[in-house]
Amino acid sequence: METEGLGKVTLAPNVLVTIVRLTVQADPGVARLCKDWRSDVGRILGVESVEDGVRVDVEGNSVAVDVHLVAKQNVNLLQLGRHLQGDVARAISDMVGLVVREVNVYIEDVEISSPDEQV
Repeated sequence: METEGLGKVTLAPNVLVTIVRLTVQADPGVARLCKDWRSDVGRILGVESVEDGVRVDVEGNSVAVDVHLVAKQNVNLLQLGRHLQGDVARAISDMVGLVVREVNVYIEDVEISSPDEQV
């Protein structure tokens, strides 16, 4: 099926942020996304798409992603980070066809549940 001459498709950067956010939050080892101080700087400068916990930098046909999160306790943090890198890269590639240059996962903290919640 040929689509040449039909026009162009443009995605807002926030679409990518939403894809990343949903992908990361679906992982059972993630407690929540968390704000990074650099997100305030990016928001002020208006240079890139920044949401709490997710930064997306699009250059041409490729994208770089930074994810800041809090992990749940008793999770292998290295495995969590690597798993999220693959899941985020795959989601962006599959859903919008962009080349993923890098996915940086920053585990900012580990959520400690109270003794009542551990039952």
